Amino acid sequence: MYLIRPPKVYQWLFKKAIFRGNPDEKKVYLTFDDGPHPEATPLVMEILDSHGIKATFFVLGKNAEEYPELIKQLKEKGHAIGNHGMNHLNGWTSSTSKYVADAMAGKAITQSSLFRPPYGKLTLSQYNVLSQTEKIVFWDVISGDFDTTISPQKVVSNVLDNVRNGSIITMHDSKKAMNNLFGSMNEIITSLKQKGYDFGVFEVPNEPQY
Repeated sequence: MYLIRPPKVYQWLFKKAIFRGNPDEKKVYLTFDDGPHPEATPLVMEILDSHGIKATFFVLGKNAEEYPELIKQLKEKGHAIGNHGMNHLNGWTSSTSKYVADAMAGKAITQSSLFRPPYGKLTLSQYNVLSQTEKIVFWDVISGDFDTTISPQKVVSNVLDNVRNGSIITMHDSKKAMNNLFGSMNEIITSLKQKGYDFGVFEVPNEPQY
């Protein structure tokens, strides 16, 4: 079970984290988690290229270490790189020291100060440590593309029914999400463009300030 938007209490607990862009600006931020993946990531880049837009990729350190050429390609194409930790730890079941060490190991590989907590699960203790040096980025709309029990059309509706000005949209360039991802990406992007949205990207180290 997952929520399309993070629980409201998150914004109270994690005051310095980013959940959404400027609500007065008709712009969204496409983000992709869990890559790079040798099959999924190149296809995502192709689709983004075809629409002339950029995105932010929150990559796993272990994958970035295995596929450095994909990280190089992402950067060359103007996409932003964020850190999703080294090994995709669940913050709720990991000690603060272990979790922070994993996040810093991911940062050493990605060289990014943008950090997205895997599963969106973070304790206040972990947040208090990481927020001193990292810009923590959650999301406003999660697509659910990782959910193999739903269809690509449901992924489309998850996004389009919930998107709003400043929405940070989470998708996944992973093996598990490939069917839903590639069955939904073009329609989502095309529909958002038709609705008049521009597409933003997180700058590192000059991230958007909201």
